[in-house]
Amino acid sequence: MRVVIAGGHGKIALRLERLLAKRGGRVVGLVRNPAHAADLEARGAESVLCDLENADMGRVAEILKDADAAVFAAGAGPGSGVARKYTVDRGASVLLAEAAERAGVRRFVQISSMGAGQPPPAGSDEVWTAYITAKTEAEDDLRARDLDWTIVRPGMLTDDPGTGLVRLAEPPVARGQVPRDDVAAVVAALLGAPGTAGRTLELVSGEVPISAAVHVLVD
Repeated sequence: MRVVIAGGHGKIALRLERLLAKRGGRVVGLVRNPAHAADLEARGAESVLCDLENADMGRVAEILKDADAAVFAAGAGPGSGVARKYTVDRGASVLLAEAAERAGVRRFVQISSMGAGQPPPAGSDEVWTAYITAKTEAEDDLRARDLDWTIVRPGMLTDDPGTGLVRLAEPPVARGQVPRDDVAAVVAALLGAPGTAGRTLELVSGEVPISAAVHVLVD
């Protein structure tokens, strides 16, 4: 399986690249900083320089050509302002999804966030409001496309070691934390579970092994 991952140097993406490569997958990570290439290569992934905030649609579609799946794992990240929430968390996702359609890549997994799909809580600061709004709009755009999409909304992300035990279900799921290790493992499992297409899933730590949690959704 050839998988193209947007946000290839992100904390979840680096974990996902290692997992997929270990399973024999051909993994391509999109990065905007050439200095990050070595980190992807160390995890068994190919690095392709592509800044989705400024990329040409044809260029992205060409990268996606012959891929089996695309994963949107990009984000503007901590410290970014309102504008980049829209250009990355929304705009880059929309661009990747449109390029996937053009390239004929049907399987698309989008990493979103718990809180998306509803108005930001009263009193939220402008950056958080922009982030949740951008994630919501990216989800809405993806649902409208002719793709085999799955949306994953993780809870609060941590760098704790993964447990392999999760709660993965359609919303609403009670808010909680989840290690990035487990988010990556869930995305890897979903890529091999096309029966989860058309589902929006929320993810926190729980008591169910990842394989079983995905299997229940397929059944």
